[in-house]
Parts: sequence; structure tokens; C-alpha cells
Amino acid sequence: MSKKTQHFSLKVLTINIHKGFTAFNRRFILPELRDAVRTVSADIVCLQEVMGAHEVHPMHFENWPDTPHYEFLADTMWSDYAYGRNAVYPEGHHGNAVLSRFPIEHYENRDVSVGESEKRGLLYCRITPPALDFPIHVGCVHLGLREAHRQAQLQMLADWTNALPEGEPVVVAGDFNDWRQRANHPLKVKAGLEEIFTRSRGRPARTFPVRFPLLRLDRIYVKNAHASSPTALALLNWRHLSDHAPLSAEIHL
Repeated sequence: MSKKTQHFSLKVLTINIHKGFTAFNRRFILPELRDAVRTVSADIVCLQEVMGAHEVHPMHFENWPDTPHYEFLADTMWSDYAYGRNAVYPEGHHGNAVLSRFPIEHYENRDVSVGESEKRGLLYCRITPPALDFPIHVGCVHLGLREAHRQAQLQMLADWTNALPEGEPVVVAGDFNDWRQRANHPLKVKAGLEEIFTRSRGRPARTFPVRFPLLRLDRIYVKNAHASSPTALALLNWRHLSDHAPLSAEIHL
């Protein structure tokens, strides 16, 4: 490893933003959510349930942004962003997004839907920090609600990971909907992905529902990297912003 690539670390945040609405869609709070996300000072942010476009909502909500939500969230803090459209309906669409302080050299939205049911995607970003001689491979995911679908999607995720260049760092974050905690073992055995809260504390973090977290749905996995300070941000000022607790961690390469 050259001097250029020694002791490099970055902060990652993941959160399901529920299309910018509070629980039960009572209030549109994307501007408040942006302010909260900025306080974490993450270098890379993985977002799920991001509204890409909607034809009706802008007429009903005064604070609806003029730009796409992922661009509004990136604002001046994250210079690059990528969006992967998954669910499409007559009024608009939503999906996953990645915000990055470093250049996103390449991105693609890989379809991991199973059958004709809910549409799901793996948003892959190849991120190239100037301080590194190699890229960071980032995957932002939101897996299915059915166990059989999730198992198939975990295999697709493992296949994608194994196809990446050997030895380069991989970070996969998002809402895995894995309330039965059956994702860690296959991802570690098949693809060498380790869940950072499990490595640190023995189990994934409780993230849902955020007011009284019981289920361990959200995850951050790494390969060819280390992590420290894994934190579930179930703080008072987050509780009305999403039904999922955000997760953050320092990733060391």
C-alpha cells in the first residue's frame, strides 16, 4: 500500500426516508430531514425510499422542492449523487439514492426484483476519492418484504460482490427488511461481507420503529475494510423524521 492510501477513513450514513413524509404521510418534512442529515457530516449517504418525481404532491405541499429530492438533499454538501428508480406508478416513482462528497465515477441501478411483485434495486456506485489509488464500491439496497424474495436478493447481492475486483473495498448499506436476521450468514459465507454492528456488538442494531426500536432491519456491511463507531441515531430530533433509525459508522481502508 502506498503512502497515498494509508489511514484513509470516511463516514457512512444510511436511512430509509419514507419518501420525505412522517409516519402515515401526515406531514412532508424533507427540508427538516435534510438539516438533520447534514448534522451527521457523512461523506457517503445511502438513502432508501427517495421520491424521484411526483406529479400531484407539489400542488398540495408548499415546501415541496423544485429539484428532485436526491438533488435537494445533496444541496451544497455532497457534490455527487446518483438515483436508482425502482417503484414506478402513474403519479411518479421512487427508489434508492447515494450522495457522495467524492466523485461517483460510475453508477448503475441493478434490478433485484423477484417475479412480478414489488420492484427492488441495488444502486451501485463506484466512488473514487482523490486520496485513494483504488475505488470504493458502494451498494445501496432496499430488499423485499417476503423471506423467499430476500433470500434470492441476498444471492444476487453476493454474486454482485464476488464480481467486483478482488481486494477492493466494498460497502453495502440500506434497509434489508431482515426482521428474522437471516442475512448475515449467507452474505458472509458466500461473499465475505461482514455486518459492522454484528462484528462490534454481536447483533445488528435495532432500527424499527424508531420511537421504540424492536426490529433489526437496517444494516451496513463491509468487505476489505474495517469499521468503528457504529451508531444507531435514534435521537429525539430524528424520531419524527423517519420510521427507521439512521445508522452511521466510520469506515477505515
